[in-house]
Amino acid sequence: MFRPTSHGWIEVICGPMFSGKSEELIRRVTRSRIARVPVQTFKPSLDVRFSNGEVVSHSLMKVEAIPVSSAAELLRAVEDATAVVGIDEGQFFDMELVAVAERLADAGKQVIVAGLDTDYLRRPFEPIPTLCGRAEFVTKMLAVCHRCGGPGLFTQRIVRSDALVVLGAEGAYEARCRACYSSEEAEQPTLELAEASWSER
Repeated sequence: MFRPTSHGWIEVICGPMFSGKSEELIRRVTRSRIARVPVQTFKPSLDVRFSNGEVVSHSLMKVEAIPVSSAAELLRAVEDATAVVGIDEGQFFDMELVAVAERLADAGKQVIVAGLDTDYLRRPFEPIPTLCGRAEFVTKMLAVCHRCGGPGLFTQRIVRSDALVVLGAEGAYEARCRACYSSEEAEQPTLELAEASWSER
């Protein structure tokens, strides 16, 4: 029978796109479920790329998830009995996610947050960097550079758009190493072309 501990903590899984962040989150929450530990997993409601009610990795691993529109809504949805709280795509939440994660950890819950730590211009992508500073455990994931096969540290946007958030995957983004990353690159003529390609998948 599961016996909750009296202390919680925060884990952050960060890195670029295609580095396996969601897959690692899924692995950790699934491991807890196998041990019959009460788990809830959340995702931002704006992320509907693969599924509305699941976290799905690029390798098509999946786990049931509750879509929420804000950190405050997430906090309200966490049940008292829940011991492990998984949160995917943490960069799409507001800065309140930091306080929410700390509140849940202070309440004795294990909080696991996966997300991008830098945006497509290699700038800090909040709230993930701040969460890293408040977390007991930080796992930095690396992808494989789409160009040379080296350590992919950055997310390269390959469509033209000045928006910070452009949902997509293959066709809109690539993982790049330090040498292959270029802030000026745009291989596709319009953002609409990439979105049309994505909708056909």
